Amino acid sequence: MPVTLKLATSLDGRIATAGGESRWITGDAAREAVHRLRAEHDAVLVGIATVLADDPELTVRLAGYAGPQPARVVLDSRQRLSPVSNLAKTAREIPTYVVATTEPDPALIETGVRVIRVRGSDGDRPALKSVVEGLAAEGLSRLFVEGGGQVAASFVREGLADALEWFRAPILLGGEGLPGVGALAIATLAEAPHFRRVEVRELGPDLWERYARV
Repeated sequence: MPVTLKLATSLDGRIATAGGESRWITGDAAREAVHRLRAEHDAVLVGIATVLADDPELTVRLAGYAGPQPARVVLDSRQRLSPVSNLAKTAREIPTYVVATTEPDPALIETGVRVIRVRGSDGDRPALKSVVEGLAAEGLSRLFVEGGGQVAASFVREGLADALEWFRAPILLGGEGLPGVGALAIATLAEAPHFRRVEVRELGPDLWERYARV
């Protein structure tokens, strides 16, 4: 399954201030482009930390859009997704998956959320290759990963990020800001994952950089 990783950061690669403020780093044109990318994929994936912080809908919100909504996927080992979250409340209208390493929670199942249990790795986090395989078994074929930083790092570390859609705002947040890509456990430059830039666009004040994995 092709996996696309989306990043929306400051010039220095930060997705939020040290205090967690992140709305909105990029401008209207960049956010519209993200919604168009969502519409091109079968599923949008985030980590549970993003859901707990933002309570997102993860839908395509474009003027005049009448196409299908992508499935929503949450990496949530211990099933902390609230049954009254925006995702759970709309799970019967838009396919919504929780990927966990524990037995399905009946409270989530009752809302219409589909719980996929996979093996754990790196503690109790879902093993990402099993995640991709499990989603493919559900009939999903194009995955759009939206974060946060640890989720992004995990997909890059596992060699599962086939493309990057990087939206960069002309601001600096400094070293105390939260990184768009978490730790990769790289000791030498030779170990660094390599990507090839395929396109750069200006979106108002922001840049949209597109990369393919080498």
